[in-house]
Amino acid sequence: MTKLDRPALPAVTVLDQPIEMRDGTILRADVHRPAGDGRHRTVLMRGPYGEPVFRSAPVTAYLRAGMAVVLQHCRGRGNSDGEFTPWVDEGRDGADTVDWITAQPWSNGEVVAAGNSYLAGCALQLASERPDALKAVVAAMTPHDFYDGLKYHGGAFALGSAFFWGALQGLLGAVHDIDDGGAARLGPLMQVLADPDAAMRTLPLRVVPAVADAFPFWRDWVDHPERDSYWTDLAETLRHDRIGVPVLHVAGWFDVFLRGTLENHRRIPGGRLVIGPWSHLSQTGGVGELYFGQAASAQMTQLEAAQVAFLRGDTGGPAVRYFTMGADVWRDAESWPPPGATATRYYLHPGGSLSTGAPGADASPSRFVHAPDAPVPTHGGNLLLNDPVNVGPRDQRAVEARPDVLVFTTPVLDRDVEVTGPVRAVLHAATSAPGADWTAKLVDVWPDGRAMNVLDGIVRSPAGATRHEIDLAATSQTFRAGHRIRVQVASSNFPRFDRHPSMVRAEQTVFHDAGRPSWIELPVMR
Repeated sequence: MTKLDRPALPAVTVLDQPIEMRDGTILRADVHRPAGDGRHRTVLMRGPYGEPVFRSAPVTAYLRAGMAVVLQHCRGRGNSDGEFTPWVDEGRDGADTVDWITAQPWSNGEVVAAGNSYLAGCALQLASERPDALKAVVAAMTPHDFYDGLKYHGGAFALGSAFFWGALQGLLGAVHDIDDGGAARLGPLMQVLADPDAAMRTLPLRVVPAVADAFPFWRDWVDHPERDSYWTDLAETLRHDRIGVPVLHVAGWFDVFLRGTLENHRRIPGGRLVIGPWSHLSQTGGVGELYFGQAASAQMTQLEAAQVAFLRGDTGGPAVRYFTMGADVWRDAESWPPPGATATRYYLHPGGSLSTGAPGADASPSRFVHAPDAPVPTHGGNLLLNDPVNVGPRDQRAVEARPDVLVFTTPVLDRDVEVTGPVRAVLHAATSAPGADWTAKLVDVWPDGRAMNVLDGIVRSPAGATRHEIDLAATSQTFRAGHRIRVQVASSNFPRFDRHPSMVRAEQTVFHDAGRPSWIELPVMR
């Protein structure tokens, strides 16, 4: 008998299992377990997206591994009772569900948690509660902090992903309350989603049509642009210092939560990390306009099998496995970032050159005009937008042709340059406006002229600031011989980030002299 001829797995399934939380709220879950009287370790997955997401869960793989599976809807979502409040209840509700699981006759008293995105956040928040029965977590593509890297990046509001997720949650909430006023919210939401660009240009952002009414937490996000008590209270629900179980982290080079996943791995000792050339919604061998080869896919690298083995208790294997783009190979390391890189500064020079040579004492600055009513459009990157095509590496030449984008490029490389590890940029720059946004984008220029983005970042600087440090997260990218390395500088990236709240047309000046150098720091591997 071949693997394709395997008989159906004997299993018991209970749909809509009610589970009572400590405050009396009833959450419901689908429970799958191997048939028979055995006791099993249980995989818990909790999410706010309803049945469609749970249909993609590898239930059969878990069952074949001898584990039971509990797929639970967060409160106020799916068919669970209660009111959905993002992130607030997930740790406690997860812990209560673990108590219920371990009290069942089919449980062996051990629970593991898994998920992607919000589901992974639920798993980490559960681990923060430190239930004795929890043994391991798989957390894929999830933020490390609800303010920094989720709703705000470098002080700028992550408008595109916030709008997409807020609209989605508004729709799910309307469906959940369909018999209690939800139907009236569906029409306006669908109308807004038909023209999201117009909605995201609404000012002030707190009154974005339909979304602000259907999902009231939208106003909380935009009303708290600084890390105040609203965000610090939420941060108490995800305490890395309280997580004591092994965690397998999964990241994507083009995932919106790349930095968050890397930070989760850094802050929780003893875990494992896998980083592929993936976006938030796709783990195939291709993303954006590039194909990294068949081996790049999660399927070919057997990611699911590795996750199942980890949840069963096999914590062996390399501590870090990452994919190097350009070379298109997988590599193993004992830590992230891997040893062997030299932090190398590439300086921005007048006239658009980029090199490791130090700037001259009297080098002239570069200038451009930022017009907030015509912002630089988002074109690829680490995105989660309504447009599923606008993600990952995409040819930047149309963006680079704009007068409000500065471009700095190296000569043609005579050898491969591998960049693996964290990347940052520092700009010495001034603005005529009361504060400004500064963006930087790392680009791989191909011999045929294509300019494919690798990383980007932003910082929102206050009035009077002249030194601006931009966190571009990290990458593993080989710039091949015959290619060139490029850096773009601008003051907007819309709608990935909101426009600077001053909404003032501004004269922007980027300095290049020895006393005010501007540079990008790349971890160049030996």
